[in-house]
Amino acid sequence: MDLNTLIVILVIGAAAGWLAGFIRQGYGFGLLGNIVIGILGGFVGNWLFGILGVSIGTGLINHIVTAVVGALVLLFLIGLIRKAR
Repeated sequence: MDLNTLIVILVIGAAAGWLAGFIRQGYGFGLLGNIVIGILGGFVGNWLFGILGVSIGTGLINHIVTAVVGALVLLFLIGLIRKAR
């Protein structure tokens, strides 16, 4: 992985984490936390869409939407764990 790929992953993760935190008000984790949630959300969304057989298309928008959906799933699961405590 080169530096450009890493920068793109971080930018997509930041955008996805910010959007997911914006959609789920009160579940944000700050800038760094949202970037981590967005990056992990990209993996979760990619895995989830693969299992469901969903394909949005190609390009940057596809990656952002997939990461946002994955980040929302992660935020939902984190919310369930927080409520269980």
